[in-house]
Amino acid sequence: MSEITTKPPTILVIDDDTEIRYSLSRVLTSRKYVVTEAASGEQGIAMVKKGPFPDLVFLDVRMGGMGGIEALQHIRSANPKQLVVLMTAFGTAQTAIEAMKYGAFDYVMKPFDPAKVLTLAENALKAHADMRAVGDYKPTINADDYREGVVGSSPVMQDVFKVIGQVTASDVTVMITGESGTGKELVARSIWKHSHRASRPFIAVNCAAIPDNLIESELFGHEKGSFTGATVQRLGKFELCDKGTIFLDEIGDMALATQTKILRVLQQGEIQRVGGTETLKVDVRIIAATNKDLEEMVKAKTFREDLYYRLNVVRIRMPPLRERGDDVPQIVDFCLQNLVKQKKARVAKVSPEAMAVLTRHNWPGNVRELENVIYRSAVIAQGDTILVKDLPAEIRGAAGVEPPVGALGSGASEAPFDTVRTASAESAALAAAKVVAESIAGGATDATLTLERAFDFLHNELGRQGTPMLPQIERELARRAFAAAEGDATAAAKSLGLTKVALQKRLKE
Repeated sequence: MSEITTKPPTILVIDDDTEIRYSLSRVLTSRKYVVTEAASGEQGIAMVKKGPFPDLVFLDVRMGGMGGIEALQHIRSANPKQLVVLMTAFGTAQTAIEAMKYGAFDYVMKPFDPAKVLTLAENALKAHADMRAVGDYKPTINADDYREGVVGSSPVMQDVFKVIGQVTASDVTVMITGESGTGKELVARSIWKHSHRASRPFIAVNCAAIPDNLIESELFGHEKGSFTGATVQRLGKFELCDKGTIFLDEIGDMALATQTKILRVLQQGEIQRVGGTETLKVDVRIIAATNKDLEEMVKAKTFREDLYYRLNVVRIRMPPLRERGDDVPQIVDFCLQNLVKQKKARVAKVSPEAMAVLTRHNWPGNVRELENVIYRSAVIAQGDTILVKDLPAEIRGAAGVEPPVGALGSGASEAPFDTVRTASAESAALAAAKVVAESIAGGATDATLTLERAFDFLHNELGRQGTPMLPQIERELARRAFAAAEGDATAAAKSLGLTKVALQKRLKE
């Protein structure tokens, strides 16, 4: 039976300096990469356009003729998914900004550190492989089917959809509860759009954002001269929303005096402008929302009991995202499709590894936090795919995902141990162990301080949970020593002061 062979990655080096091309090629071919060379930006562009596309391009910034930044734009135009690493001897802010602006994967400083070049190449080629792996990515939903923006197929969301459908046929008052960022206003808008009032106004009022001395004027309007600054008559939201639907968000923050007037609207359909004597009839459906415990507020006399019962005729609880993890892929696809449609990003895919990280995250900020993460990740991603490396560090860390090799750089000793929070005690120990290993391997001058801070973190965070610290650090150091010795077990064991047998045992663990 013939063995399946894997084609080695191809790398194109573009530099007008013969010695740079030679030395870089030697470093890269030491890892069995297939390297081709171009002596100018123009020649490199021609090679890329001729094809086949290389897996990775190393491109010098300053060359005779066409410069690297201009060449980068031409290469990315020929192949938007092409990963390019810029090379420069001038590490200015402008170089870094221009490099990332035009889609470079990263840039490396001259003179080269061979180990860093190889690490960078490995990271880039891993990203390239991840993007190819999602070539047949199929979105879980079509965003056009969710025009109201309420996305999800989990059982708890199906219950929400059922209640929305049940209340749209009447004018019953609805109370929507749930944590911040769960989409309470989207539910309110969905109720309105499917009701017989859909052709009339929908007005949303954030009660927490308006000072107590202004909210009555905002809701009910005021007469000219009713208070300092009231130079003209003003109509309030209830008048403007006649025959429509008003959404009172964060109603738990409303002052008791205003609550009394809201109760009058609900009971009698009447309002009075501030400073006025005329009673005005209004026909408005009220939908309220809060992230507070109104029952406790009623007991504490900070929310009117009669208003509570008037508002709480039908209650819809929006579940936090951590209770509907199966909906995360659908929400991600919805966000990406809308970003592409609005031309805010070109990314339309998510790698399986990145989606797994997003699904495992706890999302304390709920759907709003997830939307912000997707937007941020889509903006910085190369190509058309969000990879794990494109996710914010706090999301990768919270899911127990290790950062890219070398991501800590020379500042590893400054790693914020007190901010490490991972999904399990074991992954937290491993996260801290990796920071320690980075500091030692990088020869940090304050490695002792780093070790002390790491021990304090591990002792406080994990000691009370009974998670052993030493095995985690030992295994991580063993793994990194083996990698630094490029697979030479004898050399790796010697660097750690271990026998070869002891090292192999730790690697197996």
